[in-house]
Formats: sequence, structure tokens, C-alpha cells
Amino acid sequence: MRADRLVATLLLMQSRGRVTAAELAGELEVSVATARRDLEALSAAGVPVYPQPGRGGGWSLVGGARTDLSGLTETEARALFLLVGPAASASPAVKSALRKLVRALPGTFRAEAEAAAAAVMVGPVRWGERDQERPEVVELLQTAVVRRLKVRLTYDGRMRERTQRLVDPWGLIDKDDVWYLLAGTEKGQRTFRIDRIAEAVMTDEPFERPGDFELPQAWRRVVDEVERRRSLVSATVLVGAAHLWILRDQFGRHCETGETFDDGRVRVRLAAPTALDIARHLAGWGALVEVVAPDGVRAELARIGAELTGHYGRGGDEGPGTAPAGDGGGGVAGGGADPQTYRMRCRSSD
Repeated sequence: MRADRLVATLLLMQSRGRVTAAELAGELEVSVATARRDLEALSAAGVPVYPQPGRGGGWSLVGGARTDLSGLTETEARALFLLVGPAASASPAVKSALRKLVRALPGTFRAEAEAAAAAVMVGPVRWGERDQERPEVVELLQTAVVRRLKVRLTYDGRMRERTQRLVDPWGLIDKDDVWYLLAGTEKGQRTFRIDRIAEAVMTDEPFERPGDFELPQAWRRVVDEVERRRSLVSATVLVGAAHLWILRDQFGRHCETGETFDDGRVRVRLAAPTALDIARHLAGWGALVEVVAPDGVRAELARIGAELTGHYGRGGDEGPGTAPAGDGGGGVAGGGADPQTYRMRCRSSD
């Protein structure tokens, strides 16, 4: 990212006093032309850097101006090292730039901060999910966002229909290892999943981003709208308190608890896009969850049950863990009413 590279450039200049564009390019692993543009960008932004022509020349900070990290607290220094350690999920280019940045940390903080970074490992992929590689097209889109150049997309929609789009890339979002492009189109603002982009070509056609556009606020509105669509249908259910946390795990923010009754069951409000979505989540619970309302969810559950009965039949030999629902065996996740069993199945063993 260019912002990280500019900070690293500034820190290198203040530590060495004077650098050439070639030296800077070697340190930051970029071309000499890119290094020179970065130096010019610092100067244009008001940073007091100036070129010195001739033999032994280069770029220097006027008057030894400094932007150092000596004001960091020990906790802040440790957090900075976590960004470049094994816990980090940043791209290699970002890690490289940040590693150069942390070299300027006060020596008193460096040893403990390095130890803290080495002691933490973050696995961003949830159990049972595939590792999500950062899409290669992210770099191209990032460049287009910064340079404000239109991009021609070949995009696969939700139903896998392929279309061609000419868009103004306004910003990129990484949400839980899924990347999104927020862009302007002839029909207004649109959100594109980057893993559905079959091809992206950056054009030389410039665009103007709306003057009042702020990426965090724009993305917040997208999230709110998505969550609204995910909660169009609600259902009231009764579930034992011991199993409540599993419902929360399944429905997330769309699981709201109510009163607790004398029999130990809790009234819960669930929400999803459709009645069928709620029924699909609850079908494996058997009689452990009672749907009070609406009738649409109850009807979907009855239909699912009838289809399963019609396909697999009644009676016959029962395999391990297939006791009828209501007798303690056919509930959560198709195998027993013990919440500890579900916990062990959903999470890795120690």
C-alpha cells in the first residue's frame, strides 16, 4: 500500500540523512521511477524533502526534520509488531513496508514487542472452511482506486449470469476474508464480490469520486441493508437454556432472547431472509426446539419432515445416535441433546 511505503520512505530518510531514488527503490523493492514519484509526493504533501543534484547528491529532509516513533507507548509498540509477525494476515508488500517502519522503534521496546509478536498466531479460517487466498485482482483494483481510473469488469452475478460492467472503483473492503469492491455505476452505487470477478481491466479513463463519499460510512450503509434483508422473516421459538448458545452461534445478531419459563425453556426471536431459511436451521433440532410462530415456519418444518419420512421411510434398523426426536437422541446437529457434544463437534479438540 502506498501509504505504508511513504511512511517507510520518510523513516529511511531521517535515519540515513540522505538517500538516492535508486537506494530507496532497492530498500522498498520498487522501481526507481516509483521511488522518485513517492519522493515527489512527499514534497507535494508539504513534507520538507528536497533533491540535491550532482555527485553525492540525493534527497534530504530540510533541517533534519523528523517524524519518529519515540512517542509510542510499550503497548502501542507491541501492537505494531503484531502487524508484521506470524499473526498478521496482511499482504507481503504491506508486511515488508511495516517491517521497515518498526525498525525505527525505540530499542527499549523492541525486544519485548518482538517476543509478543512471536507468541501469537492467528488462524483467520474457521473450522471446516477453506483457506481464502487474497484475490490477485485486489492489487489492480487498489491501483485503480488510488489513481481514480475506470475499470472494465467481467462479472458473474448471484445466479452466475456473466455480464460486462464499466465501473468507477471507489473503495475496497475485506470482510472476514471476503473482499468487496464498492463502485459507482450508471445505475448508482453498487457492491461487487471480488471472487465473482472473472476479469478486470484498468482503463485510462479517469473518474471523479463524489465529494461527500466516505468509505466507512458507505460500507456501514451496505452492511445495514444486507442485515435488514437477512431479517425479513422472524420466528418465535422455545428452547432449553442449555442449548441457547447454539442458536446464538447459528443465527448471530438475529437471535434475541426473551423470558425464561418455569420449565427451563427460553423464548427466543429468530430472523432470516425467508421462512424456509429458518426451518432449514431448525430441522436438525428435532423436538428440542418448539416453533411457536409463525405458521409459515411450522409449515416448512412439517414439509421437510414429510419429505425425509417419505424418502427414508419409517421404522427399520436404527444406526448409532438415531434415537427418535424427543427421546434425547435426534436433536442438535443430528446427534444427541448434550450441548457439550455439539461443542466438541463444532470446535477442534484441545
